[in-house]
Amino acid sequence: MITVGNFDGVHVGHAELVRRARALASSLREGSRVVAMTFDPHPITRLRPEHAPRMIMGFARRAELLRGLGADEVVRVEPTADVLNRTAEQFVRSVVEAYRPAAFVEGSDFRFGRGREGTVAVLAELGARLGFAVEVVKPVGVALEDQTLVTASSSLARWLVRHGRARDAAAVLGRPHELRGRVVQGDRRGRTIGFPTANLSTEDLRPADGVYAAVARLEDGRSWAAAVNVGSRPTFAGMENRVEAHLLIGEPGGWAPGADASGWRPIAGLAEYGWPLTLELVGWVRDQVKFDSPRRLVEQISRDRARVAEMVMNLGAGSPDGGAARPAEVGA
Repeated sequence: MITVGNFDGVHVGHAELVRRARALASSLREGSRVVAMTFDPHPITRLRPEHAPRMIMGFARRAELLRGLGADEVVRVEPTADVLNRTAEQFVRSVVEAYRPAAFVEGSDFRFGRGREGTVAVLAELGARLGFAVEVVKPVGVALEDQTLVTASSSLARWLVRHGRARDAAAVLGRPHELRGRVVQGDRRGRTIGFPTANLSTEDLRPADGVYAAVARLEDGRSWAAAVNVGSRPTFAGMENRVEAHLLIGEPGGWAPGADASGWRPIAGLAEYGWPLTLELVGWVRDQVKFDSPRRLVEQISRDRARVAEMVMNLGAGSPDGGAARPAEVGA
């Protein structure tokens, strides 16, 4: 089975394609495989780079999710001039020669070939000649928080993320939008006010500026609630847009053996910087605000922490020991 697309975000519509392909493969002879072919980078980056969308996630994460849904193999297709100049028939023949698929599984809006000339009707006609079936999967509808019914798409998911609508984005994606990357050095100002943060360097699509509730996950399986600030830190006249996560672990600002003058200490088993971190955004908390003093900011962060803890615990997530989510001592 073959399914072809950009698969950015691997949203609920993409999931239905892969599940349908998996079901068809399972109904055929033993050993039938599902191959997902995904363009990377997006073809628009070659055709009209000024209109290229900011991708929700990179290829590696897309491949991981597609395999988790049932794809046996994920093939990266680079949109070279040769690939983009192939007619619809030339493109399909190249896929058939490489994989000999029993069927293509695609959405009703699938387009392919030079100038996007190919449609599912064209694909079906080619299938009749080249010996494969075509399964067309209907669009998947999603209800947003305001009960608006929408069709899942990558462009919609991007729009929701960019507008800070974390819960609606999660509904379209089928899971919270993630920010994955590594913790890097920041200004270390959070330590001085009792709320240290892990500053995340990430290539994933950033949401609108603001404060979000998130679940922070480490590679070793540990997880905590986190208050995530996205923006330029206007209270401190910041200019650079950053992603800063205040993990809820232990008491804020509490002194501990081995701590520095501010009372900060790293998470057990981790270096000060360089460790991988995933932030799953589960809800919007508030807009970014410039406070008239650090004291006012500290007061607001305390309120943010309480709200974040409640939001995350209501999802059934929290501290790794199953207790209540607690405030942080991490990063800088």
